[in-house]
Amino acid sequence: MLDRAIHFVEVPLLSQSTDANVAVFSIQKQSALCQKSAFKHPPTDIPDMPSCNFKPEEYTGMSKERIMEIRRQNCNPMIMKVTYYKKPVLIHQGYMQWLWDVDGRRYLDLFAVRAGFIILTVPNKNNSSFLYRTPDICGYRKVTAAAEQQLKRLWHTTNIYAYPTLHEYSEKLASYLPDPLKVVYLTNSGSEANDLAMLMARLHTGNFDIITLRGSYHGGSPQTMGLTSNAAYKYPIANGLGCTTVRPWGGSHCRDSPVQTTRQCGCAQGHCMANDQYIGQLKETFATSVPSRIAAFFGEPIQGVGGAVQYPKTYLKDAYKLVREKGGVQTGFGRTGSHFWGFQGHDVIPDMVTMAKGIGNGFPMGAVVTTPEIAATFAKGVHFNTFGGNPVACAVGSSVLDVIKEDGTQQISLDVGTYLMTELANSETSMR
Repeated sequence: MLDRAIHFVEVPLLSQSTDANVAVFSIQKQSALCQKSAFKHPPTDIPDMPSCNFKPEEYTGMSKERIMEIRRQNCNPMIMKVTYYKKPVLIHQGYMQWLWDVDGRRYLDLFAVRAGFIILTVPNKNNSSFLYRTPDICGYRKVTAAAEQQLKRLWHTTNIYAYPTLHEYSEKLASYLPDPLKVVYLTNSGSEANDLAMLMARLHTGNFDIITLRGSYHGGSPQTMGLTSNAAYKYPIANGLGCTTVRPWGGSHCRDSPVQTTRQCGCAQGHCMANDQYIGQLKETFATSVPSRIAAFFGEPIQGVGGAVQYPKTYLKDAYKLVREKGGVQTGFGRTGSHFWGFQGHDVIPDMVTMAKGIGNGFPMGAVVTTPEIAATFAKGVHFNTFGGNPVACAVGSSVLDVIKEDGTQQISLDVGTYLMTELANSETSMR
């Protein structure tokens, strides 16, 4: 199975700004900026902001009006549709878990910089991450210094030449993956990594068809668009040929929840009716919609864009018996807490793992890690990437892995995640 390295996702989160006057609620890609003064009867249960001794720089740049004018005239028109607010929050500066807008209002960031979409893995001076337990964790210093030093030493060359950082980082990244996943292909994004993985799977198997799951998101390139099961990311042209989406079972949704493990259900101990139905659905897809042999099966350990969906606990393991490839981007680099990679929580070893976002803590990076056998098949043609694995990217990626280990961010994810899930479950119980 092919694992795409990890974004966590959008669960109900709360962040606030100065003097508890502003609160930002983000729930499943639907966000609202609420002024307490806008309420006829202001709520009393919005907590006050914790104190912060950091003083941000005063914003002296162009006016908000000019920024929005440029956004409308010179930027991708689509970003006007995903700004979320009628009056967008214009972020000026970040420090640890705090963000400041151009007016100096402070926000507590619980979503790893929402605009960055779960990108950050370690504490960062200019951005933040919900993994932080205390504001004195300064892993960002090491990551920043690594980039700075490499920029001074060697800014760019390509992997047709040998340079230390490429080999040091490739070995280090491979050491975090189980055997036989030891061959690393570095890219510049997750879409690029998944596009490459599709090509590798088809070449190695000699098959063309690929199965993906409803609610999935694997990129927006012409090929990966076929893997993405969301109409908002589709265009009315031929794309993603050979990709088949497993349709919704349509029955109980008892396991489609971020509080899956605490849900009440009528299943016998150790048995999951939802899992049986979903596996039956996958078998039906093989019987009716694809050839008997396929190139790959793409699946995220936890769906991100699809709405923080977790599968029944044995689903991916059972699916693995039917097919041989799987994916995940929002659940890697220790974000799930219990495991470094999301697929490890499902007791499977994919044939390929693709990763992005957290791999570089905001630096544009991606990767495919696969087996020597698959890599040998792919070596029959020339694969070259001008910027994939460039010296600065490798230095940043290597430093990110060091900080994850040294600062214990995986344990922080486990502690904070356990608390969050427990409180979500308690909230659900209280609303029944």
